[in-house]
Amino acid sequence: MDDKKPLILIVDDNTTNIDLLLDVLKDEYYWFGVAKNGSRALAFIEKIRPDIILLDVMMPEMDGFKACRRLKADPSLADIAVIFITALTDSKYILQGFETVAVDYITKPFKTAEVRARVHTHLSLQRMKTEL
Repeated sequence: MDDKKPLILIVDDNTTNIDLLLDVLKDEYYWFGVAKNGSRALAFIEKIRPDIILLDVMMPEMDGFKACRRLKADPSLADIAVIFITALTDSKYILQGFETVAVDYITKPFKTAEVRARVHTHLSLQRMKTEL
């Protein structure tokens, strides 16, 4: 990656899940932000633009699908990559995730190597789009 550390926003209402993702990605060259629900994530994004968002679906107040739809409705934020990380494995939820224009969908329990690879891949794609 370039000299700028990418910022990953982790959005999950479960502290254990946040800690697991931070642990999985801690050895990588990233900065992290954390939000406990969709509303807080959108407030965070208004102040600091992340490079990628790891977004849980099932959360109180505002679920991940609704948060993603709101994010993608703002043209100035629509290009931020969103990866859903959720326990919802039914294909209807996976399809719903992609319909909200998420770039990827990882099911829990997730595999460490898979999370690292997908985050790295989508950050690389974001960087290439920016350079073009």
